[in-house]
Amino acid sequence: MRRRAFIAGLGGTVAWPVVALGQKPSMPVIGFLSSRSPGESASVVAGFRQGLSEIGFIEGVNLAIAFRWAEGHYGRLPALAAELVGLQVAALVAVGGRPSALAAKAATSTIPVVFVVGIDPVAAGLVVSINRPGGNVTGMNFVSAEAEVIAKSAQLLKEVVPAAAAIAFLVNPSNPSADIYLKEAPTLAGAIGIRVHLVDASTEHDLDEAFASLGKLGAGGIVVPAEGFFDSQRDRIVALAARYRVPMISSLREYAVAGGLMSYGASLSDAYRRAGIYVGRILKGEKPADLPVEQPTKFELLINLKTAGALDLTIPPTLLARADEVIE
Repeated sequence: MRRRAFIAGLGGTVAWPVVALGQKPSMPVIGFLSSRSPGESASVVAGFRQGLSEIGFIEGVNLAIAFRWAEGHYGRLPALAAELVGLQVAALVAVGGRPSALAAKAATSTIPVVFVVGIDPVAAGLVVSINRPGGNVTGMNFVSAEAEVIAKSAQLLKEVVPAAAAIAFLVNPSNPSADIYLKEAPTLAGAIGIRVHLVDASTEHDLDEAFASLGKLGAGGIVVPAEGFFDSQRDRIVALAARYRVPMISSLREYAVAGGLMSYGASLSDAYRRAGIYVGRILKGEKPADLPVEQPTKFELLINLKTAGALDLTIPPTLLARADEVIE
């Protein structure tokens, strides 16, 4: 684990029918490549299946899904993507962030790819344009790792712990998207007037060390972005935040529901649902090149008052009034 600070002024499963050797499948098969784990992804996979059903495709009836899970180990993604391409799937869904999307794009230039990422897909090299993606790749950007959301999360946390001298960001250095935090940290530190620490973690041991270090760093809270490895370790991260009594805000509501203090961001389940709709449209004949990358239209603030009480925190009434959902 490495720590950086900026100071301002102050194994997968397959769900498809058995097919005899030499026969074509009786229904289209789509590949589902995720950097996350199957258990903690249940709610978002349900959103994906909902999107498919909305456009007329039901798994096991007129569609089969081949799942591959990297379980937070990004090095597994290229081989898993290649395996799905080898199955000659009709479309490939890449979820769990930029690493999955890049692995899918590198694995095929012909099979349609639908991604779900939290970053600018043009800057990430996934598409040439938001409105006209070109090539065989399109998808959903739920904007969890862009500058505005990063800054907003830190500002919300600062409202809850106004006396904090520093705030930490949990960053996975093995994820290419981590660069945005390195880039934005000095600006963010200046905007909120306190120190901003970037605390690296790419293994379970790193997570333990990261949270144990927060006291020494003087961090009054931590921001946990939507990130495939972190999401696969969501329950562990929530437990660590409780153990070290640190206020935590995440990009995903699932963290707050699980016991984190707050979440701010777009709905990931809805992004998966819309990805399912895109897959259905592609199966019906539309081309990825003609399907614009969709952006979220609504961001939600969720506050867990039970967790606030356990941390002896008083949520400002003005902040409670702005919350879209409060867990009591």
